[in-house]
Amino acid sequence: MQPITPATAWPLHSVSATREIERLCAGALPAHTLMQRAGLATARLALALAPHARRIWIACGPGNNGGDGFEAAFHLHRAGKTVLLTWTGIDTGKTFPVDAQVSMEQALSTGLLIKDAPPKAFDFCIDALLGIGGNKGNGGSRGSRWSGANDSPERLPDSPAAKRLARHLALIRASTAPVLAIDVPSGLDAGTGNDFGTAMIASGGGVRVGETSNTAGPRFTLSLLTLKPGLFMAAGRDLAGEVWLHELASRNPSGESHDRPAPTAWLSGSPTGSADTARHAAPHASHKGSFGDVAVIGGETREGSSMAGAALLAARAALHAGAGRVMVSLLGTPPIGLDMSQPELMFRATEALDLQKQVAVCGCGGGDAVAQILPDVFSTAWAAVFDADALNAIANDSTLAPLLAARANRGWRTVLTPHPLEAARLLGCGAAEVQRDRLSAATELAGRFHCTVVLKGSGTVIATPGQLPQVNPTGNALLATAGTGDVLAGIIGAGLARGLPAAQAASRAVFHHAEVADRWAAAHPAEPFTASRLAKAVRPF
Repeated sequence: MQPITPATAWPLHSVSATREIERLCAGALPAHTLMQRAGLATARLALALAPHARRIWIACGPGNNGGDGFEAAFHLHRAGKTVLLTWTGIDTGKTFPVDAQVSMEQALSTGLLIKDAPPKAFDFCIDALLGIGGNKGNGGSRGSRWSGANDSPERLPDSPAAKRLARHLALIRASTAPVLAIDVPSGLDAGTGNDFGTAMIASGGGVRVGETSNTAGPRFTLSLLTLKPGLFMAAGRDLAGEVWLHELASRNPSGESHDRPAPTAWLSGSPTGSADTARHAAPHASHKGSFGDVAVIGGETREGSSMAGAALLAARAALHAGAGRVMVSLLGTPPIGLDMSQPELMFRATEALDLQKQVAVCGCGGGDAVAQILPDVFSTAWAAVFDADALNAIANDSTLAPLLAARANRGWRTVLTPHPLEAARLLGCGAAEVQRDRLSAATELAGRFHCTVVLKGSGTVIATPGQLPQVNPTGNALLATAGTGDVLAGIIGAGLARGLPAAQAASRAVFHHAEVADRWAAAHPAEPFTASRLAKAVRPF
């Protein structure tokens, strides 16, 4: 059992793959072993997380997740804790799974009683309501068009059991006490990170609560057998909290897997080494051209309106991220030819750029003017990042998409950096559809345009044709401010300028960009965070 930190990359498995791994493991072990191990691991983690908690509410559901909860109750009771048990399996009309029934009987044999209603006071809560049992389908990334959340039970039948489940889930979501979820927080789509719990609460007559609460206590999740993508994307980051993993019996004593199904994606880990280290190790005769040139094209200025700041943020970030030289080409009628805060930046007219030798970062604050120069950028830039208004132009002009996709035939490196709404425009759907299955949306975009795609958001997804998508584990809400996306585009451009493959440049840049925000939050908790500060804090990665 170990905590999941950004230091290490981890495979992420879909619900269907996890169930197959569970089947393989169960077939190689004595009956009931997996549930025994899951319950014991849950109890041990609860004791480690809250050693002084005395009253522990374990909310057990009607399936095997509930069985894990009963197994944990047995061990916590033996450890001297006051265990308060509830069970939503009453009056469901369904048979309790055999293993879960055994664990329930064992817990009740110690004298524990199942309460009719949740306790009014408790120091710690274990969420054993649904787990991946709440996912009716495979949990996202099924090859269908961003339909992952549609397989989740968003409405409950009108029954006493359903209302009981909704009431329990509402209380868990609103709890100010620490909550440990077994496998997956109840109401979270394990494959996509979509939150269907709020709709369940509302349809079941429970108290309406948001995805999270500012007054909610710490949240923890013990993922069993595998890590699921939804724990690290969308609502999953908040609902899951600190994630731990126990593989139970999914690997044999030699460390080899039991014919594990292939993962759905990877959780990115900290890049090994850094470009800064590489610079110190570079030949003494290196010069500024040794670390590549970046040309930032955007920042449209016209009468009464200027977006020059977006281009300057991208350019400053590229410089701080290790690019040897950075050119800025402002579109429209630029009012400036010098950045007093970063005099190293060189301003050039677009026609003066040599994109056969420079990495283009195109679209940051580009406005309507960027559409006119995109065909030239597509046909000349040996490596490029397209962001913001460049993406909107591609979505609005059907003649541009083939030119973009054709870059792959020349072996040119390309990265797109859409946020969900920009991704939706490119896909011809709504932003909500993109958010329902971020892995599938990013993968579809990468395949359509034959390039690396960075789908920004909570759990940024990096997708590249022929590779498993990656989910970034770093970052926080400080990045939800104007200009941080421009900074990211500049950082990726610096990585491309140093010769990194598109997927590697994007993955490393996303990790570092968000890691800076994490470090700022730890060092300056009371100070505001701006894109300018982010750009200055960037380092070669």
